[in-house]
Amino acid sequence: MTMTPPVQSLFRPQLKAMQAYTVADAQNLIKLDAMENPYSWPDAIKQEWLTHLQDCAINRYPDPVATALTNSLRKTNRVPVQADILLGNGSDEIIQILLMALQQNSSIMAPEPGFVMYKQVALSLGLNYLGIPLQADFSLDMPVMLNAIKTQQPAVIFLAYPNNPTGNLFAEQDIIDIIVASEGLVVVDEAYAPFTDASFMPKLPEFNNLLVMRTVSKLGLAGLRLGFLAGHSDIITELNKIRLPYNINSLTQLTAEFALNRIDFLITQTQHIRQQRQWLFDRLKHINGLSVYPSEANFILFKSNTIPADTVFQSLKQRGILIKNLSPQGGLLEQCLRVTVGKKDENALFIQRLTQILQP
Repeated sequence: MTMTPPVQSLFRPQLKAMQAYTVADAQNLIKLDAMENPYSWPDAIKQEWLTHLQDCAINRYPDPVATALTNSLRKTNRVPVQADILLGNGSDEIIQILLMALQQNSSIMAPEPGFVMYKQVALSLGLNYLGIPLQADFSLDMPVMLNAIKTQQPAVIFLAYPNNPTGNLFAEQDIIDIIVASEGLVVVDEAYAPFTDASFMPKLPEFNNLLVMRTVSKLGLAGLRLGFLAGHSDIITELNKIRLPYNINSLTQLTAEFALNRIDFLITQTQHIRQQRQWLFDRLKHINGLSVYPSEANFILFKSNTIPADTVFQSLKQRGILIKNLSPQGGLLEQCLRVTVGKKDENALFIQRLTQILQP
């Protein structure tokens, strides 16, 4: 009888120190934890979409290069003609593809706190990860970053713009200085582009080592799992060798193209979210015991100064509202929580119940 080898002998030792990415159960709760667009599609557009899907040839493999969808993404995101595009099953797959392409023992660098998947994917692939702490105001610590670039020369630097979970935009000149100083690739992650007017997309022709990554998730299409990376054709050509064939399924291709060709209703929704973000920020600022941080994304980070963040989180959950407790990450996020901007009534209920907890 053949014995199954122990897990420890099959997998890299680094995996034992890692934890799987977990998603909170939001059943029967108002979901304000995952930076999703809270609005559904108008009924008329939904019916048109369902009719459109009737022609989907699900018995056939999808277009391997998603030609029509790529053209729609290029148009709606104003991707420069000089840049090529790589599609991924969400930004997560793009990060994975990019890091899989690197040489062994490559170093990956990112500010911290930042998007957790940069570190998660890097460590899962056995790469070296360098987390550079942000300053107290969540700005980049440029002397430290530039020194790390000079001494470590990371193969890839990730910069979320706006940053998640802090919500702020790093200084444009700081990012340019990092691009110029780096011999490797600099990925500006613009997942929250629908909620800010700042972008490095127009600068792609200026820097051969600049890549801009975006997703349709925050726009309102999170269920499709679609992201893209734009950059120099030489880089995209190499990454396409690793991208699995047919990674963007037929339903995603048809649905995303359909939505992007009618993008006005999604833009209207993001405008509502921007307006509600300001309303939510103003109300949070008037609650005693909180430090509230400005945001260019569809969420707001705040710190509880009087009651433990764990208590605030659990108390809100008991009252039917789920937000994100970031305090366990420690550092600059100690006692911090993050709330996604929801619908008007959801935001009002959140403020009401948070006030009850902090000011009983």
